[in-house]
Amino acid sequence: MKESDLYPPLKRFLESQNYEVKGEVQDCDVLAMRGDEPPVIVELKLTLNLEVLLQAVDRLTLTPKVYIGVPTKNRILNTQRKRILKLIRMLGLGLISINLNKKSSSVEILLDPGEYRPRKSKQRQERLLGEFAKRVGDPNLGGADRRKGIMTAYRQRTLSIASYLQNNGPTKASLIAQALDEPKARDILYQDVYGWFERVSRGVYDLSPRGRKEVPGWRVGSSGTNGKI
Repeated sequence: MKESDLYPPLKRFLESQNYEVKGEVQDCDVLAMRGDEPPVIVELKLTLNLEVLLQAVDRLTLTPKVYIGVPTKNRILNTQRKRILKLIRMLGLGLISINLNKKSSSVEILLDPGEYRPRKSKQRQERLLGEFAKRVGDPNLGGADRRKGIMTAYRQRTLSIASYLQNNGPTKASLIAQALDEPKARDILYQDVYGWFERVSRGVYDLSPRGRKEVPGWRVGSSGTNGKI
């Protein structure tokens, strides 16, 4: 498949909407005109990549109606559709899907260009700022692999409880809460998100075998921040 294979069905689609269409005008793959309306520019690519995004953004200096045209069978679009559409919308671009079926080709407008006005999520912002405020120190390297585990404020609180049990043995949740000034100690022990605790009797908890194995892998650094080793 060549990029030029996308042109005929796209041209037919635009002409059916009363556009006059011409290919390769100046640096534009496709230029379409209809009356006194702003011109429509379409950049054709076999896959969505940084190059076509940069090209399309450059075309916004010529017209606000800039689209990217790609084949319907597009791996990144099919696997990352929601995120791709969001990115293209943020850039003020449009997206066209071109189906090159041997029997009958078709064209679908997935997104029209327009000014992007992001909807801010107050709840997500509050969670973000809350995590920042509650986290002790700066325990993580920016860009680190999250799959290996990162230190969150919740993990820090859980480690504090685990360290207490490691040093003091089985203890009642109420005493741990009092000793550490941790009002959520009982909930943290009961929910046991990381599988580090086990209840040995009513209200009394100790480290689980998994906890004894994993907790030493986390340490408190000299600056008072926690980190993974």
